Amino acid sequence: MKFIAAFKKEWLELVRTKRLLIAVVVLVLFGMSSPLMAKMTPEIMALVPGGEQFVMMIPTPTINDAIAQYIKNITQFGVLLALLFGMGSVANEKDKGTAAMILSKPMPRSTFLLAKIAANTLLFALSLSLAGIGCYYYTYVLFGQLPIVPFLQMNSLILLYLLVYVSFTVFFSTLTRTQYIAMGLSFGVVVVFGIVSAIPGMSSYIPDVLIVNATLLVMGQSTENWTGLWVSLGLVLGSMLVAWLVFRRQEI
Repeated sequence: MKFIAAFKKEWLELVRTKRLLIAVVVLVLFGMSSPLMAKMTPEIMALVPGGEQFVMMIPTPTINDAIAQYIKNITQFGVLLALLFGMGSVANEKDKGTAAMILSKPMPRSTFLLAKIAANTLLFALSLSLAGIGCYYYTYVLFGQLPIVPFLQMNSLILLYLLVYVSFTVFFSTLTRTQYIAMGLSFGVVVVFGIVSAIPGMSSYIPDVLIVNATLLVMGQSTENWTGLWVSLGLVLGSMLVAWLVFRRQEI
């Protein structure tokens, strides 16, 4: 019952602060526009002064181009939203004294953190589902039918990829009372993953491999090493466990 109450509080806050609306609008917009962008790239290039000479060099857009554009847009803007939404999830409540009031109910600190992760998971799952529907519809209209099962698998991997950054941001927000420090530390994780991915042989051990495999799945190709999947799950669970261990000892 306490978890349900905490979850309702978190979800209501996401609605009142317009975070749910923002996530839905941004991801759905890019979900629907990605196939259109892929389809119209040659036409757009032709409108650019001097671009006519490059139009003949651009291959005819295919269904794979639409999917690649969708994955690129959703992951880039999804990670940005994960960092923005998660940076103040705990830090702001500690700073304003809201956390102390809620925890004095009493509310277990594990439930307090779990409700935040659950609410953000639902937010991104809902937004990504709507974005996927938009992408699937416009891809069908412009390019033809996509295999539905690989498409669902692709979006599931994208969701897990985003949750890695949600969990890290909530974790860093737990460590500090300043949301901007949490944002900076989370962005540092993005940079670290980018550096590690450039090291030969290491790309299969970071969450970025989820996006690679998501692309390969929906395009009907053989996937790469799945070690990154288990690493990603471990990062989500591990960051939440450490966040709880730290949070339960903090003076609020």
